[in-house]
Amino acid sequence: MLRFTTAGESHGPALVSILEGMPAGVPLLAAHVDTDLARRQQGYGRGRRMQIETDRIEFLSGVRAGETLGSPISMLIRNSDWKNWLEIMDPAPREGDADGPRKRQVTRVRPGHADLTGLLKYDRTDARDILERASARETTARVASGAVCRVLLRELGIQVGSHLVHLGGVDAARPAVMPGDINAASDASPLRTLDPAAEAEMITRIDAAKKEGNTLGGICEVVVTGLPVGLGSHVSWDRRLDGRLGQAMLSIPAVKGVEIGLGFETARRTGAEVHDEIEAAPGNTRMGHVRRKTNRAGGTEGGMTTGEELVIRVAMKPISTLMRPLGTVDVATGQAASAVAERSDVTAVPAMGVIAEAMAAYVLADALLEKFGGDSLGELRRNVDAYLARLDERVG
Repeated sequence: MLRFTTAGESHGPALVSILEGMPAGVPLLAAHVDTDLARRQQGYGRGRRMQIETDRIEFLSGVRAGETLGSPISMLIRNSDWKNWLEIMDPAPREGDADGPRKRQVTRVRPGHADLTGLLKYDRTDARDILERASARETTARVASGAVCRVLLRELGIQVGSHLVHLGGVDAARPAVMPGDINAASDASPLRTLDPAAEAEMITRIDAAKKEGNTLGGICEVVVTGLPVGLGSHVSWDRRLDGRLGQAMLSIPAVKGVEIGLGFETARRTGAEVHDEIEAAPGNTRMGHVRRKTNRAGGTEGGMTTGEELVIRVAMKPISTLMRPLGTVDVATGQAASAVAERSDVTAVPAMGVIAEAMAAYVLADALLEKFGGDSLGELRRNVDAYLARLDERVG
Protein backbone atom coordinates (compact mmCIF):
# COMPACT_ATOMS: atom_id res chain seq x y z
CA MET A 1 0.00 0.00 0.00
CA LEU A 2 1.17 3.47 -0.87
CA ARG A 3 0.26 6.18 1.63
CA PHE A 4 1.29 9.67 2.54
CA THR A 5 0.76 12.03 5.42
CA THR A 6 1.57 15.69 5.97
CA ALA A 7 2.25 17.82 9.02
CA GLY A 8 2.74 21.50 9.73
CA GLU A 9 0.91 24.79 10.11
CA SER A 10 0.61 27.60 7.60
CA HIS A 11 2.86 29.96 9.56
CA GLY A 12 4.85 27.34 11.43
CA PRO A 13 8.57 26.71 10.83
CA ALA A 14 8.02 24.11 8.09
CA LEU A 15 5.77 21.57 6.42
CA VAL A 16 6.59 17.87 6.35
CA SER A 17 5.50 15.28 3.79
CA ILE A 18 6.05 11.56 4.36
CA LEU A 19 5.42 9.04 1.56
CA GLU A 20 5.56 5.35 2.41
CA GLY A 21 5.44 2.39 0.03
CA MET A 22 7.37 3.81 -2.93
CA PRO A 23 9.44 1.03 -4.56
CA ALA A 24 13.22 1.17 -4.50
CA GLY A 25 15.16 2.26 -7.57
CA VAL A 26 12.90 5.10 -8.72
CA PRO A 27 15.15 7.94 -9.99
CA LEU A 28 14.41 10.97 -7.81
CA LEU A 29 15.98 14.39 -7.42
CA ALA A 30 14.85 17.37 -5.37
CA ALA A 31 14.32 19.17 -8.69
CA HIS A 32 11.54 16.72 -9.61
CA VAL A 33 9.58 17.90 -6.57
CA ASP A 34 10.61 21.56 -6.65
CA THR A 35 9.29 21.90 -10.20
CA ASP A 36 5.77 21.02 -9.09
CA LEU A 37 6.04 23.17 -5.96
CA ALA A 38 6.85 26.14 -8.19
CA ARG A 39 3.91 25.31 -10.48
CA ARG A 40 1.60 25.31 -7.44
CA GLN A 41 2.66 28.89 -6.62
CA GLN A 42 1.87 30.35 -10.02
CA GLY A 43 -1.37 31.87 -11.27
CA TYR A 44 -2.85 35.31 -11.79
CA GLY A 45 -4.82 36.43 -8.76
CA ARG A 46 -2.53 34.98 -6.10
CA GLY A 47 -1.71 36.92 -2.94
CA ARG A 48 1.49 38.18 -1.31
CA ARG A 49 2.29 34.82 0.28
CA MET A 50 3.41 33.54 -3.11
CA GLN A 51 5.95 36.37 -3.27
CA ILE A 52 7.28 35.59 0.21
CA GLU A 53 7.71 31.83 -0.15
CA THR A 54 9.92 30.02 -2.64
CA ASP A 55 9.09 26.41 -1.86
CA ARG A 56 11.87 23.84 -2.01
CA ILE A 57 12.15 20.44 -0.40
CA GLU A 58 14.93 18.86 1.62
CA PHE A 59 15.03 15.05 1.62
CA LEU A 60 15.34 13.77 5.18
CA SER A 61 15.11 10.06 4.37
CA GLY A 62 14.28 7.48 1.74
CA VAL A 63 16.53 8.74 -1.06
CA ARG A 64 20.23 8.09 -1.68
CA ALA A 65 22.41 8.82 -4.70
CA GLY A 66 19.38 9.98 -6.71
CA GLU A 67 17.25 6.85 -6.16
CA THR A 68 14.51 5.83 -3.77
CA LEU A 69 15.45 3.15 -1.22
CA GLY A 70 12.04 1.58 -0.61
CA SER A 71 11.90 3.13 2.86
CA PRO A 72 9.64 6.07 3.82
CA ILE A 73 10.51 9.26 1.94
CA SER A 74 10.35 12.29 4.22
CA MET A 75 10.56 15.82 2.83
CA LEU A 76 10.89 19.13 4.67
CA ILE A 77 9.59 22.40 3.19
CA ARG A 78 10.63 25.42 5.24
CA ASN A 79 8.32 28.42 5.62
CA SER A 80 10.31 31.57 4.86
CA ASP A 81 7.71 33.68 6.71
CA TRP A 82 8.27 31.80 9.99
CA LYS A 83 10.62 34.47 11.33
CA ASN A 84 7.74 36.97 11.33
CA TRP A 85 5.42 34.60 13.18
CA LEU A 86 7.69 33.16 15.87
CA GLU A 87 6.10 35.16 18.68
CA ILE A 88 2.61 34.14 17.51
CA MET A 89 3.22 30.49 16.63
CA ASP A 90 5.99 29.48 19.05
CA PRO A 91 5.19 25.93 20.29
CA ALA A 92 6.76 26.64 23.69
CA PRO A 93 5.00 28.65 26.41
CA ARG A 94 5.97 32.32 26.44
CA GLU A 95 6.06 34.89 29.18
CA GLY A 96 2.72 36.66 29.15
CA ASP A 97 0.69 33.72 27.80
CA ALA A 98 -1.14 33.50 31.11
CA ASP A 99 -2.18 37.15 30.87
CA GLY A 100 -4.24 36.77 27.74
CA PRO A 101 -4.25 35.63 24.12
CA ARG A 102 -1.22 35.95 21.89
CA LYS A 103 -1.13 38.49 19.10
CA ARG A 104 -3.25 37.86 15.97
CA GLN A 105 -5.91 35.99 17.90
CA VAL A 106 -8.89 35.10 15.68
CA THR A 107 -12.35 35.19 17.23
CA ARG A 108 -14.23 36.82 14.33
CA VAL A 109 -14.64 33.53 12.49
CA ARG A 110 -14.92 33.43 8.70
CA PRO A 111 -18.02 32.04 6.95
CA GLY A 112 -17.07 29.16 4.68
CA HIS A 113 -13.85 28.32 6.54
CA ALA A 114 -13.03 25.69 9.17
CA ASP A 115 -12.70 28.44 11.84
CA LEU A 116 -15.97 28.11 13.74
CA THR A 117 -16.64 24.39 13.34
CA GLY A 118 -13.07 23.47 14.27
CA LEU A 119 -13.04 25.85 17.22
CA LEU A 120 -16.17 24.21 18.65
CA LYS A 121 -15.09 20.65 17.82
CA TYR A 122 -11.64 20.97 19.42
CA ASP A 123 -12.78 23.22 22.28
CA ARG A 124 -10.44 26.13 21.48
CA THR A 125 -10.89 29.83 22.13
CA ASP A 126 -8.64 31.09 19.31
CA ALA A 127 -9.54 30.01 15.76
CA ARG A 128 -5.88 30.40 14.80
CA ASP A 129 -5.43 26.96 16.38
CA ILE A 130 -7.72 25.69 13.59
CA LEU A 131 -7.05 27.87 10.56
CA GLU A 132 -3.28 27.37 10.60
CA ARG A 133 -3.73 23.69 9.77
CA ALA A 134 -6.90 24.08 7.71
CA SER A 135 -5.08 26.56 5.45
CA ALA A 136 -4.46 25.52 1.85
CA ARG A 137 -0.76 26.01 2.63
CA GLU A 138 -0.90 22.34 3.69
CA THR A 139 -1.35 21.34 0.05
CA THR A 140 2.30 22.23 -0.55
CA ALA A 141 3.20 19.02 1.26
CA ARG A 142 0.62 17.08 -0.76
CA VAL A 143 2.15 18.31 -3.99
CA ALA A 144 5.55 17.12 -2.76
CA SER A 145 4.36 13.52 -2.28
CA GLY A 146 2.33 13.72 -5.49
CA ALA A 147 5.43 14.79 -7.40
CA VAL A 148 7.24 11.64 -6.31
CA CYS A 149 4.24 9.55 -7.42
CA ARG A 150 4.31 11.39 -10.75
CA VAL A 151 7.93 10.28 -11.29
CA LEU A 152 6.93 6.64 -10.74
CA LEU A 153 4.04 6.95 -13.19
CA ARG A 154 6.25 8.63 -15.77
CA GLU A 155 8.69 5.71 -15.58
CA LEU A 156 5.81 3.50 -16.76
CA GLY A 157 4.66 5.81 -19.56
CA ILE A 158 1.82 7.50 -17.66
CA GLN A 159 1.46 11.30 -17.86
CA VAL A 160 -0.66 13.55 -15.61
CA GLY A 161 -1.61 17.08 -16.70
CA SER A 162 -4.26 19.72 -16.05
CA HIS A 163 -5.72 22.93 -17.41
CA LEU A 164 -8.32 25.46 -16.26
CA VAL A 165 -11.72 25.23 -17.98
CA HIS A 166 -13.78 27.77 -16.01
CA LEU A 167 -13.17 30.77 -13.77
CA GLY A 168 -15.51 33.39 -12.37
CA GLY A 169 -18.37 32.70 -14.79
CA VAL A 170 -16.17 32.39 -17.91
CA ASP A 171 -15.84 29.05 -19.74
CA ALA A 172 -12.66 28.14 -21.58
CA ALA A 173 -13.01 26.13 -24.78
CA ARG A 174 -11.37 22.71 -24.67
CA PRO A 175 -9.11 22.25 -27.73
CA ALA A 176 -10.38 19.78 -30.33
CA VAL A 177 -6.95 18.15 -30.15
CA MET A 178 -5.24 18.34 -26.78
CA PRO A 179 -1.53 19.27 -26.73
CA GLY A 180 0.89 16.39 -26.44
CA ASP A 181 2.28 17.94 -23.27
CA ILE A 182 -0.71 19.54 -21.55
CA ASN A 183 1.29 21.07 -18.72
CA ALA A 184 3.85 22.68 -21.01
CA ALA A 185 0.97 24.41 -22.82
CA SER A 186 -1.14 25.32 -19.77
CA ASP A 187 1.77 26.46 -17.60
CA ALA A 188 2.61 29.07 -20.24
CA SER A 189 -0.68 30.79 -19.38
CA PRO A 190 -0.96 32.95 -16.24
CA LEU A 191 -4.23 31.12 -15.52
CA ARG A 192 -3.15 27.70 -16.83
CA THR A 193 -5.88 27.74 -19.48
CA LEU A 194 -5.65 26.62 -23.11
CA ASP A 195 -8.08 29.29 -24.37
CA PRO A 196 -6.36 32.71 -24.79
CA ALA A 197 -9.63 34.56 -25.51
CA ALA A 198 -11.26 33.25 -22.35
CA GLU A 199 -8.08 34.02 -20.40
CA ALA A 200 -8.34 37.72 -21.19
CA GLU A 201 -11.93 37.88 -19.90
CA MET A 202 -11.00 35.90 -16.79
CA ILE A 203 -8.20 38.33 -15.95
CA THR A 204 -10.65 41.22 -16.29
CA ARG A 205 -13.00 39.53 -13.83
CA ILE A 206 -10.18 38.81 -11.38
CA ASP A 207 -9.15 42.47 -11.43
CA ALA A 208 -12.75 43.53 -10.81
CA ALA A 209 -13.15 41.07 -7.93
CA LYS A 210 -9.93 42.33 -6.36
CA LYS A 211 -11.19 45.92 -6.42
CA GLU A 212 -14.41 44.75 -4.79
CA GLY A 213 -12.57 42.80 -2.09
CA ASN A 214 -14.19 39.64 -3.44
CA THR A 215 -13.00 36.18 -4.54
CA LEU A 216 -13.67 33.82 -7.47
CA GLY A 217 -13.91 30.06 -7.93
CA GLY A 218 -13.57 27.85 -10.98
CA ILE A 219 -13.01 24.42 -12.50
CA CYS A 220 -9.87 22.57 -13.61
CA GLU A 221 -9.65 19.45 -15.73
CA VAL A 222 -7.08 16.75 -14.98
CA VAL A 223 -6.12 14.50 -17.91
CA VAL A 224 -4.12 11.28 -17.49
CA THR A 225 -2.76 9.32 -20.46
CA GLY A 226 -0.94 6.00 -20.76
CA LEU A 227 -2.92 4.09 -18.13
CA PRO A 228 -3.38 0.35 -18.67
CA VAL A 229 -6.83 -1.21 -18.52
CA GLY A 230 -7.79 -2.67 -15.15
CA LEU A 231 -6.56 -0.39 -12.35
CA GLY A 232 -9.05 -0.36 -9.49
CA SER A 233 -11.76 -2.99 -9.04
CA HIS A 234 -15.52 -3.53 -9.17
CA VAL A 235 -15.62 -6.06 -6.33
CA SER A 236 -15.82 -3.76 -3.28
CA TRP A 237 -16.96 -0.17 -2.79
CA ASP A 238 -13.63 1.05 -1.41
CA ARG A 239 -11.60 -0.39 -4.29
CA ARG A 240 -13.47 1.43 -7.06
CA LEU A 241 -10.99 3.81 -8.64
CA ASP A 242 -13.49 6.56 -9.45
CA GLY A 243 -14.58 6.59 -5.80
CA ARG A 244 -10.98 6.84 -4.63
CA LEU A 245 -10.30 9.68 -7.03
CA GLY A 246 -13.45 11.47 -5.89
CA GLN A 247 -12.45 11.28 -2.23
CA ALA A 248 -8.94 12.50 -3.01
CA MET A 249 -10.20 15.50 -4.97
CA LEU A 250 -12.86 16.46 -2.44
CA SER A 251 -10.20 16.46 0.28
CA ILE A 252 -8.55 19.49 -1.36
CA PRO A 253 -9.49 22.68 0.55
CA ALA A 254 -12.38 24.59 -1.09
CA VAL A 255 -13.17 21.82 -3.61
CA LYS A 256 -16.91 21.18 -3.70
CA GLY A 257 -17.48 19.03 -6.78
CA VAL A 258 -15.87 16.32 -8.94
CA GLU A 259 -16.88 14.84 -12.30
CA ILE A 260 -15.36 12.02 -14.32
CA GLY A 261 -16.09 12.15 -18.03
CA LEU A 262 -19.49 13.70 -18.73
CA GLY A 263 -20.28 13.61 -15.03
CA PHE A 264 -23.59 15.28 -14.16
CA GLU A 265 -24.39 15.71 -17.84
CA THR A 266 -24.97 11.92 -18.08
CA ALA A 267 -28.15 12.37 -16.02
CA ARG A 268 -29.59 14.62 -18.73
CA ARG A 269 -28.95 12.31 -21.70
CA THR A 270 -30.19 8.97 -22.98
CA GLY A 271 -28.09 5.83 -22.73
CA ALA A 272 -27.27 6.00 -26.44
CA GLU A 273 -25.86 9.49 -25.88
CA VAL A 274 -23.80 8.49 -22.84
CA HIS A 275 -22.17 5.09 -23.30
CA ASP A 276 -19.07 4.59 -25.42
CA GLU A 277 -19.24 2.07 -28.26
CA ILE A 278 -16.35 -0.37 -28.42
CA GLU A 279 -14.48 -1.41 -31.56
CA ALA A 280 -11.48 -3.60 -32.35
CA ALA A 281 -8.09 -1.88 -32.36
CA PRO A 282 -5.31 -4.42 -33.01
CA GLY A 283 -2.04 -3.26 -31.50
CA ASN A 284 -3.72 -1.21 -28.79
CA THR A 285 -2.30 -3.41 -26.05
CA ARG A 286 -2.95 -1.24 -22.98
CA MET A 287 -6.68 -1.33 -23.71
CA GLY A 288 -6.81 -5.03 -24.64
CA HIS A 289 -6.69 -4.43 -28.41
CA VAL A 290 -9.94 -2.46 -28.43
CA ARG A 291 -10.86 1.20 -28.10
CA ARG A 292 -13.89 3.36 -27.38
CA LYS A 293 -15.23 5.42 -30.27
CA THR A 294 -15.87 8.19 -27.73
CA ASN A 295 -14.69 8.80 -24.17
CA ARG A 296 -17.83 10.07 -22.46
CA ALA A 297 -17.08 7.80 -19.48
CA GLY A 298 -13.83 9.68 -18.95
CA GLY A 299 -11.59 6.61 -18.75
CA THR A 300 -13.36 4.45 -16.15
CA GLU A 301 -16.03 1.77 -16.29
CA GLY A 302 -17.19 -0.28 -13.31
CA GLY A 303 -14.67 1.38 -11.02
CA MET A 304 -11.71 0.42 -13.24
CA THR A 305 -9.58 2.16 -15.85
CA THR A 306 -10.44 1.39 -19.46
CA GLY A 307 -7.09 2.52 -20.86
CA GLU A 308 -8.67 5.60 -22.44
CA GLU A 309 -7.71 9.06 -21.22
CA LEU A 310 -8.77 9.59 -17.63
CA VAL A 311 -10.60 12.93 -17.51
CA ILE A 312 -11.52 14.47 -14.13
CA ARG A 313 -13.05 17.89 -13.58
CA VAL A 314 -12.64 19.49 -10.16
CA ALA A 315 -14.71 22.48 -8.97
CA MET A 316 -13.34 24.94 -6.42
CA LYS A 317 -15.53 27.43 -4.57
CA PRO A 318 -14.39 31.06 -4.08
CA ILE A 319 -11.86 31.45 -1.25
CA SER A 320 -13.55 32.18 2.07
CA THR A 321 -11.28 35.08 3.10
CA LEU A 322 -12.73 38.29 1.63
CA MET A 323 -11.03 41.66 1.89
CA ARG A 324 -14.53 43.11 2.36
CA PRO A 325 -15.49 40.58 5.02
CA LEU A 326 -18.88 38.97 5.45
CA GLY A 327 -20.88 39.22 8.62
CA THR A 328 -20.19 36.79 11.45
CA VAL A 329 -20.20 36.47 15.23
CA ASP A 330 -17.24 37.27 17.47
CA VAL A 331 -17.03 34.11 19.56
CA ALA A 332 -15.29 35.99 22.37
CA THR A 333 -18.23 38.36 22.91
CA GLY A 334 -21.17 36.73 21.12
CA GLN A 335 -21.73 39.99 19.26
CA ALA A 336 -22.19 40.56 15.54
CA ALA A 337 -18.95 41.43 13.75
CA SER A 338 -17.18 41.44 10.41
CA ALA A 339 -15.10 38.32 9.74
CA VAL A 340 -11.34 38.56 10.12
CA ALA A 341 -9.42 39.26 6.88
CA GLU A 342 -6.37 37.00 6.77
CA ARG A 343 -3.90 37.46 3.92
CA SER A 344 -5.30 35.59 0.93
CA ASP A 345 -5.74 35.27 -2.84
CA VAL A 346 -8.48 36.55 -5.14
CA THR A 347 -8.46 33.11 -6.75
CA ALA A 348 -6.33 29.98 -6.46
CA VAL A 349 -8.01 27.87 -9.14
CA PRO A 350 -4.87 27.58 -11.34
CA ALA A 351 -2.94 26.26 -8.33
CA MET A 352 -5.78 23.89 -7.47
CA GLY A 353 -5.22 22.18 -10.82
CA VAL A 354 -1.64 21.36 -9.82
CA ILE A 355 -2.85 20.06 -6.44
CA ALA A 356 -5.48 17.93 -8.21
CA GLU A 357 -2.73 16.50 -10.43
CA ALA A 358 -0.81 15.54 -7.29
CA MET A 359 -3.81 13.81 -5.73
CA ALA A 360 -4.55 11.97 -8.98
CA ALA A 361 -0.91 10.87 -9.22
CA TYR A 362 -1.04 9.50 -5.68
CA VAL A 363 -4.28 7.55 -6.20
CA LEU A 364 -3.10 6.13 -9.54
CA ALA A 365 0.35 5.18 -8.23
CA ASP A 366 -1.34 3.42 -5.31
CA ALA A 367 -3.70 1.56 -7.69
CA LEU A 368 -0.75 0.62 -9.91
CA LEU A 369 1.17 -0.88 -6.99
CA GLU A 370 -1.99 -2.59 -5.75
CA LYS A 371 -2.45 -4.25 -9.13
CA PHE A 372 1.16 -5.13 -9.97
CA GLY A 373 3.15 -5.05 -6.72
CA GLY A 374 6.93 -4.91 -6.61
CA ASP A 375 9.50 -3.82 -4.05
CA SER A 376 11.66 -2.28 -6.76
CA LEU A 377 11.03 -0.38 -9.96
CA GLY A 378 12.58 -3.27 -11.90
CA GLU A 379 10.19 -5.80 -10.37
CA LEU A 380 7.23 -3.51 -11.00
CA ARG A 381 8.23 -3.12 -14.65
CA ARG A 382 8.45 -6.89 -15.09
CA ASN A 383 5.01 -7.37 -13.57
CA VAL A 384 3.50 -4.72 -15.82
CA ASP A 385 5.21 -6.20 -18.87
CA ALA A 386 3.87 -9.66 -18.01
CA TYR A 387 0.34 -8.28 -17.76
CA LEU A 388 0.63 -6.49 -21.10
CA ALA A 389 2.03 -9.67 -22.66
CA ARG A 390 -1.01 -11.57 -21.44
CA LEU A 391 -3.28 -8.91 -22.97
CA ASP A 392 -1.43 -9.47 -26.26
CA GLU A 393 -2.26 -13.18 -26.11
CA ARG A 394 -5.97 -12.38 -25.89
CA VAL A 395 -6.19 -10.90 -29.41
CA GLY A 396 -9.14 -12.48 -31.21
